[in-house]
Amino acid sequence: MPPLGPATGSSAAGWAFVGLPDQKPAPTRYEMTQLDGRSALRIEAAASYGNWVHRPATPLALQRLRWAWRVELPNSRADLARKDADDAAVRVCVSFDLPMDRLGFAERQKLQLARLVSGMPLASATLCYVWAGREPRGATLDSPYTRRVRQIVLRNADDALQVWHEEDRDVAADFLRVFGDEAREPHLATAVLIGADADNTQARSLAHVSDLRATARQGP
Repeated sequence: MPPLGPATGSSAAGWAFVGLPDQKPAPTRYEMTQLDGRSALRIEAAASYGNWVHRPATPLALQRLRWAWRVELPNSRADLARKDADDAAVRVCVSFDLPMDRLGFAERQKLQLARLVSGMPLASATLCYVWAGREPRGATLDSPYTRRVRQIVLRNADDALQVWHEEDRDVAADFLRVFGDEAREPHLATAVLIGADADNTQARSLAHVSDLRATARQGP
């Protein structure tokens, strides 16, 4: 996986900003900086939306994902269970190519409609690791907007701010845990993304991510 991106925000390093079609909220700001001797992606959300996305040339048989992150300013209004407050200071997500025939009829119809309306190739399955607010660590929950996005809370308001926290996740196992009703084996990863948003709460947050590394699994 390439580094998180240059300070210019160019997609030349393999990462690019992705927002919504005809997006009305301001874009979340992503820029490279140095913090505590680390090269880090600075992520500032201010009533904003948008993701920093890497799409590999060919899908990845992803096994593990490692990174360090920290929150400087949390969004105290965020609530992952409510549409009107579904914001986070930082998320690290992986999208997968879950075949459409693994989805129930209603879910297929919703996804096809969403793709048609948005004009975007929306992922059939996205797993997000979230730095949440009041939700307990280890909690799993669907996005209030769509079951195509399912979330695991790794950090919350109890975790220290302005210090680095290291993560090491078995993505294949986590995918099967949260999408086990639709998948019985790991699937290929089509994108890795970092996100922060504050468009629902009209609030502000600031976070950093560093040292994002991926490890492929062995075999098919």
